[in-house]
Amino acid sequence: MKLSWGYRIGLVYIGFVILIVVMVFAALHQHFDLVSNDYYGEEIAYQKVIDAGKNQAALTTPILLNSDASTVHIIFPALFNNKTLQGTVQFYSPVDSKNDKELAIKATNNVMDINRADWAKTAYVAKINLVCEGKKYYQETPINLSN
Repeated sequence: MKLSWGYRIGLVYIGFVILIVVMVFAALHQHFDLVSNDYYGEEIAYQKVIDAGKNQAALTTPILLNSDASTVHIIFPALFNNKTLQGTVQFYSPVDSKNDKELAIKATNNVMDINRADWAKTAYVAKINLVCEGKKYYQETPINLSN
C-alpha cells in the first residue's frame, strides 16, 4: 500500500510533535543544582573576596591541605603562629550539593584536623575564609577525597 504525500507530511508532523513533547517532559524532570541559592547577593559582595584573595596571594606560603584515609589536615602558614584565627572552611562538592560541608576554623598549633568518616568519596573545592588580626584571607583549593 502506498501513502500519498499528504499522509507522509502528516506522519512527519505527528512524529515531530511527539518528539517535542517527550523532550519537554524529560527537561521538566531534570534536577539542576545551583552553585548557590543566593548568587546575586554573593556577586555583589564578591569584591571583598577578591581583596581577601590578594591578601592570601601576598603570603609567603599558602594554606596547605592534605588528606589521608580518615582525616583532612589544613596547615596554616607560620605567619599565623600564636594568633587567633577565625573564619570558615567550606567544602564545596561540584557533583552534588548534599555533599557540601561548612566548618568553623579551629586550629591547634596552626593545624586543623577534620574527621572525614561520614563524608562522600568525591572531589571537593575547599573555600577557606580566614580572618587574622582584622585582615581577611581567602583561598580556594581543590582536594580529591575519592580514595
